[in-house]
Amino acid sequence: MKEIGVGVIGAGTVGGGVIEILSENKTVISEKTGITLSLRHVAELKDELLQGLDLSGVTVSRDGATLIADPDVQVVCELIGGLEPARRFILEALRAGKHVVTANKMLLATHGPELVETALENGVELRFEAAVAGAVPIIKALRESLAANRIQGIYGILNGTCNYILSRMTYEGLEFEETLNQAIEQGFAETPPDLDILGHDTAHKCQILASLAYSTRIDLEAIAVEGITGITHLDVAYAREMGYIIKLLAIIRQAEDSIEARVHPALVPESHLLAAVRNEFNGIYVESDCADATLYYGRGAGRKPTASAVVGDIVDIARNKGCAPFKPFTYAREIAIRDMGLTEGRYYLRLTTKDYPGVLGQVCSTLGNHGVSIASCIQKNQSDQEPVHVVLMTHETVESHIRAALKEIDSFDFVTEATQFLRVF
Repeated sequence: MKEIGVGVIGAGTVGGGVIEILSENKTVISEKTGITLSLRHVAELKDELLQGLDLSGVTVSRDGATLIADPDVQVVCELIGGLEPARRFILEALRAGKHVVTANKMLLATHGPELVETALENGVELRFEAAVAGAVPIIKALRESLAANRIQGIYGILNGTCNYILSRMTYEGLEFEETLNQAIEQGFAETPPDLDILGHDTAHKCQILASLAYSTRIDLEAIAVEGITGITHLDVAYAREMGYIIKLLAIIRQAEDSIEARVHPALVPESHLLAAVRNEFNGIYVESDCADATLYYGRGAGRKPTASAVVGDIVDIARNKGCAPFKPFTYAREIAIRDMGLTEGRYYLRLTTKDYPGVLGQVCSTLGNHGVSIASCIQKNQSDQEPVHVVLMTHETVESHIRAALKEIDSFDFVTEATQFLRVF
């Protein structure tokens, strides 16, 4: 039976989960794969993270470089996150002829080409299934199951924290801040949660998926990113009244000779499969020319789900050992990211105005002057002391047109706050 020596750098949430799986499920793995995965070395600075882990017969050190130099380790798992020293450890391991598995989406999105080049130069593998959607095998699907397909679009709920918050707002009528605090208390959100709620975590994953889907380098800075901090219970309620659920989406799709790669909240029809993805779960909907529409669903984060994806990558490396290494990314072409102002779609607008006669007519006239037509309108009766909320849904239009119209509308003296502006999926 083939035996592979594994080293784990970082025994935190994911690293600790990998250590537990390699100990608890070693027999299960060998029965299913014919491969013995032996944990040989763990590097961790914080002694408290090692408590409760079965490390009998395992070398324990405090430095990743020591682990990388260990001749008993063939596969290095980098599970500390962040940019440095994670980048240095991965490069050192690859240059030492060691295969690497990582869950580090930020590092891949920022330094992907450098890591790919180093892996190829040294004839070793770099795998990262756990970097996007945890236990959901979307990387494997794009690289293997859908390899014969032209990808037409990827639409992903890729951040469990945001999906949990929006689900609670949708089904329990809570406001954003209240739900965020609950997410932090229950461990669904990091402290501070900015990377999640501002959309940057999803953008890292969006960049990785776009690179894989279209075999091109994607500049992380070119991805338009909006988070969920501006979503209110009013928007959630109005969206449901019109038959939509608000989700934070990563949207990747072919657009003539360019690619749309963007992250923002969107109104998803209640009838769509993505609308049913609740709480901390992730869902990725892929449209392709041969396989048509496929959906990938599961836990996108967490100790054991993410660790499961890491161990799956180790198994793939072991199975592939002796063959040509699997290329992490293929940069076969150069495709530009489409400017957000050129994208086309339908839009949700919520205006907050004083209760003056002729307000709606002036707003609609301004939208019309910019080539934007209205599909539907909701206006609730309010007391004389309260501002009026006018909710409009547009027909399909160009985003730059609607932004120009809103700049003019928000300058009117009867508009009491900036217009809420959301895209429709």
